[in-house]
Amino acid sequence: MSSVAFIPIVLGLIGLIAAFGIYRAVLQYAPGTGKVTEIGEMIHHGALVFIRREYTYLAIFVAVVAVLILISDLGWRSMVAFLVGAACSALAGYIGMFTATRANVRTTTAAAESGAPAALTVAFYGGSIMGLTVAAMGLLGLGVLYLYFGGDPKTAHVIHGFGMGASSVALFSRVGGGIFSKSADVGADRVGKIEAGIPEDDPRNAGVIADNVGDNVGDVAGMGADLFESYVGSIISAMFLATFAAVTAVGFTSELVVLPLLLAAAGILASILGTFIVRSGEQADFGQLLWALRRGIFASAGLLAIFALVIVLAMDLELRYFWIVISGVIAGIVIGLATEYYTSYEYSPTKKISESSQTGAATVMISGIATGMISTLIPVIAIGITILVAFQLSEYGFYGVALAGVGLLSTLGITLATDAYGPVADNAGGIAEQAELDPQVRERTDALDALGNTTAATGKGFAIGSAALTSLALLAAYALAANIVIIDLLKPATLVGLLVGAMLPFLFSAFTMKAVGRAAFSIVTEVRRQFREIPGIMEGTARPDYARCVDISTKGALKEMILPGVMAVLAPIATGFILGVEALGGMLVGAVSAGFMLAIMMATAGGAWDNAKKYVELGNFGGKGSEAHKAAVEGDVVGDPFKDTSGPSLNILLKLMAIVSLVFAPVFLKVTPLIDVI
Repeated sequence: MSSVAFIPIVLGLIGLIAAFGIYRAVLQYAPGTGKVTEIGEMIHHGALVFIRREYTYLAIFVAVVAVLILISDLGWRSMVAFLVGAACSALAGYIGMFTATRANVRTTTAAAESGAPAALTVAFYGGSIMGLTVAAMGLLGLGVLYLYFGGDPKTAHVIHGFGMGASSVALFSRVGGGIFSKSADVGADRVGKIEAGIPEDDPRNAGVIADNVGDNVGDVAGMGADLFESYVGSIISAMFLATFAAVTAVGFTSELVVLPLLLAAAGILASILGTFIVRSGEQADFGQLLWALRRGIFASAGLLAIFALVIVLAMDLELRYFWIVISGVIAGIVIGLATEYYTSYEYSPTKKISESSQTGAATVMISGIATGMISTLIPVIAIGITILVAFQLSEYGFYGVALAGVGLLSTLGITLATDAYGPVADNAGGIAEQAELDPQVRERTDALDALGNTTAATGKGFAIGSAALTSLALLAAYALAANIVIIDLLKPATLVGLLVGAMLPFLFSAFTMKAVGRAAFSIVTEVRRQFREIPGIMEGTARPDYARCVDISTKGALKEMILPGVMAVLAPIATGFILGVEALGGMLVGAVSAGFMLAIMMATAGGAWDNAKKYVELGNFGGKGSEAHKAAVEGDVVGDPFKDTSGPSLNILLKLMAIVSLVFAPVFLKVTPLIDVI
């Protein structure tokens, strides 16, 4: 084994050290006093309670799947890889959520004492811990497994188990966290803003703490697990395709097997350096704050390009592989900028949604859905061009597509930081409102929150684009593992598989949307009950029972996440055993095609609705309390599960089904499909 194999492990450790150093730096900022720290502790405690209970459920599921892998032909090595992948994903999500709930109060205090630029720094550092931890844990886990199993083509398939473990945890974390987050958010907004006419995050609303907790368990831990899965999935698919080619192709260089790991290692270094470039001026407005984050992302992308060129030249590889990586990086930037255009209130699409609020909630819904549908155009073109370029440049076909996916995700450390920054800023605003700080503090945090909505939407677009490339690369890997030369859509079973695959994203989204609706109904009922039965809440002389709403959201989320999660695992296994390996390939094609479109539409529409509401709240079209504001809030309420539950969860559905198919491909080949028996 070449000493080069140790580089990913070393960079993974450096990434963890950098994340810990940034966490120590965050702790140096003042946490505030009085109500600020009290509210911060309630949020922190609520998030810990939820994630521990969620992980208890997850542990049972992971244990059952691990036993199934052990007793199948996959063996104990695949089981170990599966457990390591699940553990790494869970730990990364836990660390990110834990640190985010320490950064939120410090962001509030920084906004109060030093202004928006200082608050931006604290919130971004809080998010960057999540980003660096996710990238470092993924690289470290894959690096160790490659060291033990990757050098031998006979055992390289073991690493697939790592991706399946990561995908399993990601799905439940994203779905469970998303249901918790949006049930609390929808419930609190519905009763507080629309019925009671009180501001967002008003301490008189019993659902506000649950709402703030949800930002962390859904948008930090859930998103972290989501992108952890994409990150390792892209690397695993590239390594598998390279290993397969190493065995079958004449003149193939085995250096291409380790190339994805080295690129990911370079990406961590670029992300660490880019993190320290994020700065803004003392009197920064929205645009300047946005460019402060952009500078970090663009700088990291530029550094990665330099590092990638050095790696390709040092490994004596053809320059074509450098351009493949760059195609992925460019695709990520294009998708991010396109998503920003459709979701930021700096641009016309979101402003037009705000304008439509003057004629009621119905026109807000129509305008938002139409914007989401239109927003699919640019990402599809970007991903399509990337696939064509990467495939043509690579002499080993879909290996190039997988490598482009690695390029797109290689700077995950800072891309995820700009996403996780949003919930920290959102929490900071909630804490400022509940602690009854000077209104100017809330104005500063609202500017950061609006920016966070844009970066979060951009992050979701980035995640969906990466999911498409990763899923297609995993599909190609599955086809090779299952000995499929061509997927013939004129075969009845394959066509049925295609239709089933196209249907699954809609069914999955329906399950998660209904889950949010049911859980939100419980929160609405409870908040209404407290307003009705606890005297003095509206006058501010009595304190709502916040813990009750946190408990209701927790129970609802844990109950509702089971069906969508199990469906995602069982669907490809059932299709493989019933219809056969080629039909399963058709199912994956249908799922990626429909799921990619639906995910972009829902994530973009949700982000646009959210910022359209904020644009009205800035004083446009009547401002807060107006009929236009109520209509915009209705759009935001619908958009919450769109952008933070169903849309992002589709990313994981696509990748989980693909990785499950890849892992179980050897098993499918040894059995006769049920349709042939009948």
